[in-house]
Amino acid sequence: MTQETVHFPLAAVVAADSLKLALCLTAIDPQIGGVLIEGPRGMAKSTVARGLADLLGSGTFVTLPLGATEDRLVGTLDLDAALGQGQVKFSPGVLAKADGGVLYVDEVNLLADPLVDLLLDVAASGRNRVERDGISHEHAARFVLIGTMNPEEGELRPQLLDRFGLDVLLDGLPEPALRGEIVRRRLAFDSDPAGFCAQWAVAQQQLRERCASARQALAAIPLDDAALDEINRRCFAAAVDGLRADLVWLRAARAHAAWRGAVAITAVDIDAVAEFALRHRRRQADPGEPPAATEPPPSSPEQSPESSASDATALAPSPEGQWGAMPAQPEAVGPRRDVPSWPKKP
Repeated sequence: MTQETVHFPLAAVVAADSLKLALCLTAIDPQIGGVLIEGPRGMAKSTVARGLADLLGSGTFVTLPLGATEDRLVGTLDLDAALGQGQVKFSPGVLAKADGGVLYVDEVNLLADPLVDLLLDVAASGRNRVERDGISHEHAARFVLIGTMNPEEGELRPQLLDRFGLDVLLDGLPEPALRGEIVRRRLAFDSDPAGFCAQWAVAQQQLRERCASARQALAAIPLDDAALDEINRRCFAAAVDGLRADLVWLRAARAHAAWRGAVAITAVDIDAVAEFALRHRRRQADPGEPPAATEPPPSSPEQSPESSASDATALAPSPEGQWGAMPAQPEAVGPRRDVPSWPKKP
């Protein structure tokens, strides 16, 4: 008999409030497009993602191995039926198993480009079409796509990065008190998974019911023009490419309104999900956010013509040459996004 795997309850996760909120919003409206989780190793990214499956109802959680092949992802010919029975049958892949649940891709930035292309295309269309090896098959493949990555180990291509609806950056240095509570809860779960889940059953059920109620109320919340105009203005100011950010931001704001139990989208909802939608897309700072602190250039008193002439003479190249002089180094202007400095995996 196969024993059902017990997952760490999402309600028991310490801190990571922004990540839990982004995952709950995706559970409320899967059309948001999934979540990309950026952070160093050991930050419980997969633990939190597995907790999301319980909020979707189906509870299906499928992991795409890093070394998976294209056949393993989309499906292929059933060799047993072909060789043993002489029949052409389709053998479902990971995409078919993830239908209606969560597809978790660890280290998505290390996947081969052809696999990432297939994965994100199916995630956008909700259908998997296979035309190969004498097989013509199509099946539903609607799932919440959750990907994790460490930017220090390589970036996703911009067009693929944009296909993730929301992006969350985890802090790799929680405070000592939080670290202690995280370790205590993990040890309690490892020693008695069933007992730990029973302890958090009430809180987990409340979280599940809240997501279900928000999902039912989602259609009644209008995508009003006032909210759309504000999102359009801020996306334009952030210089994002395309219109996917506007659509994702509006859907996430509506899901947040449903999460709060509101009947309309307000500025609170727009601001709450702004960083999720813009972090991996912006090319300029969002005007709705405080400007980043920059170090002012050193001030100097006004120079007299004599001092200016002496400075120019001092800076002029000498006949012997400028030994040890270094050329000016290029500096990046207007970075697309900050990349934290995390240690690479050994």
